[in-house]
Amino acid sequence: MSAAWIALGVYVVGLLLAFGARTWMQIRRTGTSGYRGISGRRGSLAWWGGVLFPAAVLLGLLAPVLALTGATAPWSPLDHRAAAVTGFIVAIGGLAVVLTAQTAMGGSWRIGVDEGERTELVTAGPFGMVRNPIFTGMGAVAIGVALMVPTPPAAIAAICLVAAVQIQVRVVEEPYLQRTHGNDYAGYAARAGRFLPGLGRIRR
Repeated sequence: MSAAWIALGVYVVGLLLAFGARTWMQIRRTGTSGYRGISGRRGSLAWWGGVLFPAAVLLGLLAPVLALTGATAPWSPLDHRAAAVTGFIVAIGGLAVVLTAQTAMGGSWRIGVDEGERTELVTAGPFGMVRNPIFTGMGAVAIGVALMVPTPPAAIAAICLVAAVQIQVRVVEEPYLQRTHGNDYAGYAARAGRFLPGLGRIRR
């Protein structure tokens, strides 16, 4: 089986588990899907972060399809078995992080921010090491797919996802959490990294 087929399979399974199954579980648990839409006025930085996110997810799905149809050619320096195996390991590891972190969030899991809503500040499990492990895992999946399918669409999808995550976290979520949880979040942000342990901590 080609690396593109494997990448497509990993990506589809990831979408079904991380978005489909998780949404179903959230509705059963809380009565709401957890989706809160795009923040900010149209054209603002926050709005672009919200737009780039689904665009990156869809492009990441499209990348292996385009490779399988021959519409895009792989970049030769990365078109070898070692890169594909590394990408598979990174993608599977990233998906495991996403699912573990979603489970740790429980009923507090959300996509987007509702300014009038207050959810529990989750600091246990993977959140004890990094503040945004779901985004970290998603980034790993995107990078893993780009290694398995080293084409321009896969690379652009990974870049768009990283940009969307940076905007969403820095412009939307961190200010919201600071306003909502005050000193509790300030203390948490001072000890847990933003995406990787020890990196991106915010001094009080």
